[in-house]
Amino acid sequence: MFLDPLRLSPDGDLPGPVLTEVTALYASNHAFHALSGDFPDPYDIRPEQVAAELARELTDPHTEVLLAREKGLLVGIAVTLSEHPDPADPDPWIGLLMVDASLHGLGHGRRLASLVEDRLRAAGHTAVRLAVLEDNAQGLAFWTALGYTEIDRRRDRELGRPCRVLRKPLTAPGPDPAQEPGPAQEPDPA
Repeated sequence: MFLDPLRLSPDGDLPGPVLTEVTALYASNHAFHALSGDFPDPYDIRPEQVAAELARELTDPHTEVLLAREKGLLVGIAVTLSEHPDPADPDPWIGLLMVDASLHGLGHGRRLASLVEDRLRAAGHTAVRLAVLEDNAQGLAFWTALGYTEIDRRRDRELGRPCRVLRKPLTAPGPDPAQEPGPAQEPDPA
């Protein structure tokens, strides 16, 4: 698996084939989107909605959207934020980590999380944070299995959803990516 940073065209658009791939990945995770409320109809996620969401993410110069590919196929996506809007928060955030639902349980989420952590570690960060929706027991189990611990409970900045804030030190390499506890998709940082 390798990470490919998403780049918009000079016109600010996503290339058509990439948008098609990413839309299919988002649409495959309708259960998460039903929980998160990120899209009006989680069973009818459209390319223009995904394009608008990704363009919005990329307006922040501290945000990076990473496409996870294996053998040329898009298997997942991660959105990271190198600086949180709250200056008192010293850590980067994983705002979203999502694997194609047809591939859940095969180790892709664990490998993707490990690659993101490695990337943040290589950039000199010593810890990473993320937010898990209160109602996302599966997401909480995934992240805690990877060594993340709860440090706070608060509402997310964008939609006011109740979340658990988790943190993980990045002083050692990530866990063995060969073991996968389940799917992982998370909301934007709290």
